[in-house]
Amino acid sequence: MIRNSLSQAVGKASLVAARTPKQQSSRLIHLSLVKKNNKNPLMLRRRLLVQSFSTSASSGNQVDVEASAVVRNKILAVVALAGAVAGAATFIGTTANNVAYCEQAEDDEETKQVPKTTLDYLNFDVWTPAIVAREDLMELANEHDGGLEGYPVYSAKEVAENDGTDGKPIWMSYGGVVYDVTKFISNHPGGSEKIMMAAGSSIEPFWHNYRQHFSSDLPIRLMEHMVIGRLLEKDQVLVDAHMEAIYENSEDPFDHEPVRHKALRVHSEHTMNAETPAHLLTNNYLTPNSIFYIRHHHPVPFLTTEQVQKFALEIDLSAFAPGGGEELFGKEKQKYIQRYTLEELKTKFPETHVVATLQCSGNRRSDFNRFQRTSGTGWGQGAISTAKWTGVRLSDLLKDAGLDNPMEAEKEHGVRHVRMHALDGMSASVGMEKVMNPYGDCIVAYEMNGQLLPRDHGYPLRVIVPGYAGVRNVKWVNRIELAKEEAEGPWQRGLNYKILPPSITDANEVDIETMPSVMEPSLFSGITNLRLGKNKGRPSEYHPGDKVNMTVSGWAWAGGGRNIVRVDLTGDNGHTWTSAELKEGKGQRFGKAWAWTFWEAQVPAVVLKDGTVDVASKAIDNAFNVQPESSDHVWNVRGLGNNSWFRRSFRLSSPGKK
Repeated sequence: MIRNSLSQAVGKASLVAARTPKQQSSRLIHLSLVKKNNKNPLMLRRRLLVQSFSTSASSGNQVDVEASAVVRNKILAVVALAGAVAGAATFIGTTANNVAYCEQAEDDEETKQVPKTTLDYLNFDVWTPAIVAREDLMELANEHDGGLEGYPVYSAKEVAENDGTDGKPIWMSYGGVVYDVTKFISNHPGGSEKIMMAAGSSIEPFWHNYRQHFSSDLPIRLMEHMVIGRLLEKDQVLVDAHMEAIYENSEDPFDHEPVRHKALRVHSEHTMNAETPAHLLTNNYLTPNSIFYIRHHHPVPFLTTEQVQKFALEIDLSAFAPGGGEELFGKEKQKYIQRYTLEELKTKFPETHVVATLQCSGNRRSDFNRFQRTSGTGWGQGAISTAKWTGVRLSDLLKDAGLDNPMEAEKEHGVRHVRMHALDGMSASVGMEKVMNPYGDCIVAYEMNGQLLPRDHGYPLRVIVPGYAGVRNVKWVNRIELAKEEAEGPWQRGLNYKILPPSITDANEVDIETMPSVMEPSLFSGITNLRLGKNKGRPSEYHPGDKVNMTVSGWAWAGGGRNIVRVDLTGDNGHTWTSAELKEGKGQRFGKAWAWTFWEAQVPAVVLKDGTVDVASKAIDNAFNVQPESSDHVWNVRGLGNNSWFRRSFRLSSPGKK
C-alpha cells in the first residue's frame, strides 16, 4: 500500500507507471539512450530505468534494462523519482551508505565508447532531491493514517487559486505533491522573487532551467515539512506531458555550454559550479584560465559572431533626468544612454591592467556543514582564483557618458549606486565611492591573463571590482546604470549574499531588506601543501606525542585591498605558533592588495593518537584583523564568509606505541 500511495503522491512520475504513449509503448529501455542523450543527462536520468526499489521486499518491481554490455556486473542503481521535475529521475543506491552507485566494467569495449562524462554522471555519489523526496514521502506514508492516500487531493485550479495574492497562501506542486511554501518564501536561497515565479503552479518548468536544485538534497530537505496534499492525477499527467514536450521540442538552455578542464572539481553541471583543485591553487600566482573557479547562476550566454559584432555596452544615466528617469521610455530614455562597441572600448579609452583575486562568498562552506547544514554549494577552499585583468576604467566610461562630478550627482540627483546588468539576467551593484575612486581600480575587462575573456568568465565583457566579493564582479555585463538604490534582485537584496547571525535559521525572524549584502570580504587563508619536513628517523618510528617538522605552504587574502602582514601556523592546536615567510604578493601597494599572498613555513607538529598531525593557519591583515578559531563561531544559514582557521591533516603512519 505504501508503494501505491507513493506512486500516487508523486503523480506516478517514477516511470514505473510510464506517462506518455512513447513511454507506455515499451518498458524495455536500451542504453543507446546514453549516447542519444549524453548532451542532456537530466533527460537521460529520467529515461534510463535500472530497477524500481522499495523498502519492502514484497513490494519490489523490476524494470528490464538491456544494459549488461555497458553497465554490468552489479548494477546497484535504482530509479527514484519524486516527480518528473526537469526530467530529474535519480538513481538510489542500495549500498550501505545509500548513495548512488554503478559498478562498471572498464574492460568492456562498449563501455569505452560511452563518453566518460556520461558514465561519471551515471555514477554520481550525492543525495539528490528525488532520492530525498522519495525517502521522506515514504516516511509520511508510514506516519499518516491510510498512507499518502490519506492526504487531500487538490486540482491544478485549486493550486492556482493559492498564489499569494490578496493574502492567500502560496502553494506549488512538484511531481504530484502539493506544498504550502508561504513561510518559506523569505528563506528561499535564490531570493523571494525567483520562487514567486512558480506561485500557484508546478515547479517543474522552472527547475528545468534552474538545475542547481538537482545537485544536492537541500531543496527537498527544505520542502519536506511543507507537504499538504496530492495533485489530482490527471493534472499531473498534463504537467508531465508539458515537460515531455519541452524536452523533445525546445532547445536545451545548456546546449551551448563551454568545454571545461577535466581537473576542475565540479559541484554541479547545470548550472556549472566548479572549484580549482586545492593542490593546484598555488602552483601559479596567476591562476590559468582553464582551472579558474567557475560560479554560475544561469546557463552561459552564447553569442553568434554577428551578435558579437553588434554588441555594445550601454551606460545609462537616465537617473539624471527629471523625476529620476523612472517615467522615461523610448526615445526620451535613449537620450540618457551612451553605447560603446567592443572596438570603441579598446580604441577610445586608455587600456589598464589590474591583478585581482576573486573569491566566491561561499568558499569553504563545506566546513560550516560539519556543524550544521547550510544552503548552497558545498565549496572546499578552491572557490578562489587570481588573474591579470585588462580593460578600461569604469570611471572613464562614466565620465565620458556624462558623469562629471559624482559628489554633485549624489547631491542633486540622489545617485549613490552603480548597477551592473548581465546578459544572463544577473544584476548587482556597488557604491559610487568605490567605482569613482581613482585608486579603486574598477575596470570593464575584455582580457584575462593576456587572452580574450573565456565564455565561462564573462566574454565579451566583465566588470572587475577589486577587493569585493566575487558576485559583484559581474560577468557578461551589457548595461551599467547609475541609481539611487542598490540593484534589485536576489543577488543584492535577497537572502543569497546576506550573513545572518548564527542563532537565526529562519529569515522570517529578521528584516532581510535592512541587512547589507556581502561587499568587501573578510580575511582568509588556506593550506595547499602539507608534507614532512626534515626530521630524524622514519615516519613509522613516530609515536603519539612526538613532534615532527612539517613543510607547509598556502595562500592568504583579505578583502578591501587590505595587505596580508603575517600568516601564523600551529601544529598543536594553538599552544605554539610559527610565522610563515611571505612570498609572491607580499609587495603589493599598501591599501591596494587586490590579490592574494603566497606563504611557506616549517612548522613543528604533535603526532596524534591516530598517527596524524594537524596544522592550522590564520592570517593577519594590515588592520590587524585575525581569523577566528572555529567555524561554529561564524556559522550562518547561507554558509557565507567562512574565515575560521584553516585546518589540514597529514597521516604519518599507523599509530605506534610508546
